[in-house]
Amino acid sequence: MSELRFDPIRRRWTIIATERRLRPHEFAVPRPAEEADVGACPFEHGSEPATPPQIASFPEGADWQVRVVPNKYPAVNHDAPLASESSGLFRRLSGVGSHEVIVETPQHARAMADMTPDEIARVMRVWRGRLLDLGNDSRIRYVLLFKNHGREAGASLAHPHSQLLATSVVPEFVKDELASARAYYRRTKRCIFCDLLEQELVREERIVLDNDGFVALSPWAALFPFETWLLPRAHGYDFALTPDSVLLQLAAALRELLRRVRAVLADPAFNLILHTAPVPRRSHHPSDVTAHAYHWHFELIPRISHIAGFEWGSGYAINHTTPEEAARYLRNVPTLP
Repeated sequence: MSELRFDPIRRRWTIIATERRLRPHEFAVPRPAEEADVGACPFEHGSEPATPPQIASFPEGADWQVRVVPNKYPAVNHDAPLASESSGLFRRLSGVGSHEVIVETPQHARAMADMTPDEIARVMRVWRGRLLDLGNDSRIRYVLLFKNHGREAGASLAHPHSQLLATSVVPEFVKDELASARAYYRRTKRCIFCDLLEQELVREERIVLDNDGFVALSPWAALFPFETWLLPRAHGYDFALTPDSVLLQLAAALRELLRRVRAVLADPAFNLILHTAPVPRRSHHPSDVTAHAYHWHFELIPRISHIAGFEWGSGYAINHTTPEEAARYLRNVPTLP
């Protein structure tokens, strides 16, 4: 029987449509062949002049392994002055911010799932450095890190890369999570994400993987089939403050999760999104509610379903696979190489 589930963090309803249950192979639709842009790809070694002037490379020089460049078609403008204007019901802000691309490897066909934990941790150190740097800009309120894998997820180039988009406003989804977390903390003096982890680890039915530092789980009211959250066991509100040792644990957990998703769903397109606290945030006082209430995490969304009229009209989601089933499929993947 179908049921409605309420997400206490996102404050949204999901319809778990069990009568329309689909098995993993039924989601595995053939993906269009990616363009054979090897040799013409602007993200390869030797093609550096094809991108805007780089922001940074690691290590510096021609033998870089990770490279950061401005997006060639930015959604916001770093050089724009911060200005606002109101007219009756309408308000307008200048599109100030920064839109950057992180080229994760010089190897064109080396997906993140195929990298070593050390290689992924190197990419994550670059993510961390860019968040710290952009957070020093007083005009910036939020830095959104995301990775689009596959055309269906919005990737225009097959070469492994991720993006940062820094804006002068905090995204509404993040505001909703912050409001829930702060309200819960004021009521209980506890982090809602920490309590969620504690409850899920006891029940185990939605746990996908659990290593020393991180837990991957299918959320109780998942908006999409096989949506998975990756959370640090230790409380932390700001990804940019994560030490190297923890990034290596995160890299190992993310690599395993990506491999499990690829194995179960036949290498689907996906979006990987970091949820972290807004800026400014790093000189917080011990009484700062956000530092105690919020818990950074990654959300992985395989692009194997579509949003239609009911979802747009109601604000509800319809999920054709229960989170418990999704977790079981991902958890029970045979040993991966």
